[in-house]
Amino acid sequence: MTTRLADIAAQAGVSEATVSRVLNGKPGVAATTRQSVLAALDVLGYERPVRLRQRSEGLVGLITPELENPIFPALAQVIGQALTRQGYTPVLATQTPGGSTEDELTEMLVDRGVAGIIYVSGLHADTTADMQRYETLRAQGVPFVLVDGFSPKVQAPFISPDDRAAMTLAVTHLVSLGHTRIGLALGPKRFVPVQRKIEGFVRAMQDQLGLAPGVVEAELVQHSLYTLEGGQAAASALIERDCTAVVCASDMMALGAIRAARQRGLEVPRDVSVVGFDDSPLIAFTDPPLTTVRKPVPAMGQAAVRTLLEEIGGTPAPHSEFVFMPELVVRGSTASAPHVVRTS
Repeated sequence: MTTRLADIAAQAGVSEATVSRVLNGKPGVAATTRQSVLAALDVLGYERPVRLRQRSEGLVGLITPELENPIFPALAQVIGQALTRQGYTPVLATQTPGGSTEDELTEMLVDRGVAGIIYVSGLHADTTADMQRYETLRAQGVPFVLVDGFSPKVQAPFISPDDRAAMTLAVTHLVSLGHTRIGLALGPKRFVPVQRKIEGFVRAMQDQLGLAPGVVEAELVQHSLYTLEGGQAAASALIERDCTAVVCASDMMALGAIRAARQRGLEVPRDVSVVGFDDSPLIAFTDPPLTTVRKPVPAMGQAAVRTLLEEIGGTPAPHSEFVFMPELVVRGSTASAPHVVRTS
């Protein structure tokens, strides 16, 4: 026991007497100090005494489309941590091909009496999906928040990145490097974030290069799947159309675009520049490190939790969309267009 006290005290940066007071539930310990001791317990792998275990305020469901794309685990971690800090227990429910659908996961969570549900990139982002499912959920009295996607047919708070602004950032960067033949690789057109990215891309290409919207959509926009293979296929088509730069709607697609360039004997960024979207974990360590538009994951995740807890607490947030500004992160996958000598 003495050894354990010493370990915990060293980890927390407090005295053994303070650790003892916290473990025995004695008064006279500052809240921040108490948190440090509890954190030390967790880090060292000791079980918390029963009296110190946090009572759950209830379960909150988090439904994501998949976990292979690292942006979804990153968002789930932010949301899970924010919920835990507020005393709620997150329940992660993931759709898998051939597995449970969003509706089945929703039913399972409602049957377990969740206090609320956060949907990430769900059917609310699909313009062909029936939005009645969300009204049915609202009628059951279950609060929910929708992340990444928007539908005017659903009365709920939405949390989104500014997809149009993201494309403006990417195009502006590439034009400044001398690129005039820039392609856009993204997912199926039925999804709201895809439509918004196209709008932003077309407008930026028109404003900065004077290209007609019809020409941009017909020649420089390529739909595929949100996967590495999807990015590879889309980028291959765009490179064949003489694009010297490819903007991708996800980092996974961007890695596929780099692979497509290399298969043609081209170097990134010497021959082809590639820009991703998300800035998902580890993407700074790819070869080359990926220039990408960073999705504001911490701000979006915390806003989703804050908004849901307001709904649960009976003071609903406005049924509108909260839009968060992304930022460009320049790394090693973009460079001057081939045959362009920069003077500055």
